[in-house]
Amino acid sequence: MKQLRIGVLAGLFAVAGVLSWAAARLWDSFGTLPSVPVAAPIVLAVIAVVLFATALSLRARLRAQRERRPGAKGVDPLVAARAVVFGQASALVAALVAGMYGGVGAFLLMAGLDVPAHRDQAIYAAASVLAGACVIAAAFFMERVCKLPEDEDEGTA
Repeated sequence: MKQLRIGVLAGLFAVAGVLSWAAARLWDSFGTLPSVPVAAPIVLAVIAVVLFATALSLRARLRAQRERRPGAKGVDPLVAARAVVFGQASALVAALVAGMYGGVGAFLLMAGLDVPAHRDQAIYAAASVLAGACVIAAAFFMERVCKLPEDEDEGTA
């Protein structure tokens, strides 16, 4: 399983941002721009919290297993692999979604925030970008927690 690369995520963010900015500009020239849903940053934040809580739980269980504490509940390797895959998939989707809302937010900023509706939409878009960054950070933390000790030698060879 390959690790997440920050360059790939940044590229996805940039491409989605540019495409959504262009689409928002085109859409606005034909009529009214669709609104940024209020639920977008909330859903991304919930995903980030779930990823972070899962990573903390796995880290505690792995630490207890490593220290050979009596009664320590081990971590099934398949559970750890599924958690990492969930984190990676979430990070990729979050990069796309954050780029999309970032592009819409950039268009709204360039169009001006004189209209209260545009101001609210720009705030929701910025919150979505921030929540997407939290998902990506939680995914990197999950990867770090579930990394095997012998995997660290692969990068130096």
